Amino acid sequence: MKYFWETTETIVKGVGFTHFKGCHWIWLALFVLTCTLLTLFYRQSSPTRRLKIRRVLAALLVADELFKIVCLAAGGNYTPKYLPLHLCSINIILIAVHAWKPSKTLDNFLYVICIPTALLALLFPTWTKLPPANFMHLHSFSVHILLAAYPIVLTLGGDIKPSVRALPRCLLLLLGFGVLALLANHFFDTNFMFLSSASNGNPLYWFKQALGSHLWGFPILAPVLVTVMYLPPYLIRKIKTLKKP
Repeated sequence: MKYFWETTETIVKGVGFTHFKGCHWIWLALFVLTCTLLTLFYRQSSPTRRLKIRRVLAALLVADELFKIVCLAAGGNYTPKYLPLHLCSINIILIAVHAWKPSKTLDNFLYVICIPTALLALLFPTWTKLPPANFMHLHSFSVHILLAAYPIVLTLGGDIKPSVRALPRCLLLLLGFGVLALLANHFFDTNFMFLSSASNGNPLYWFKQALGSHLWGFPILAPVLVTVMYLPPYLIRKIKTLKKP
């Protein structure tokens, strides 16, 4: 517990973990187990129980974020960089709204934006400097597991139905959040939504190495992610339609 209150800015070197080794694999296994069990339970649940599951998951996400804020404040480390303007923090708010008032736009935003970003964060965590017995380590993994699990479980449970028609509204909503992040980055010298820079370990860093700027990653990855997320459901629907007499 020596480093429990530290952050990536205050931690000493050499006490963290490595990508795709012991600690990281344990968290990834926990993610797979969580999604599997939740999906099985959700698919067998009545509409009333499904609603309760969604709201419990949303409440856990909000509690996880509050846990982070309280620990940052207790350690004297809360700064503007921890304002809820990173995409994952925004998704926490959107999931909380969705759990009480779902909409087609939120369905698709959580499907096409929240799932890939949460999965990328779990696969390529940027908090490798932090040891397991650290509040930000625990928060970062647990919150991204829940962020990915919520839309995955609802999609596999049939409550989120991907629709390309909702994509323009999703992109417009994302653009609005991006503008807010840019303004905050300008005034607070922060890096919300990784619009200012990308560190080693972040997939966007590969584009900085290859093309000179990490920002190339956004226009290159966006169509790839949209295709990966929407093409399989479209093909599945087409196959089902063809099988109908």
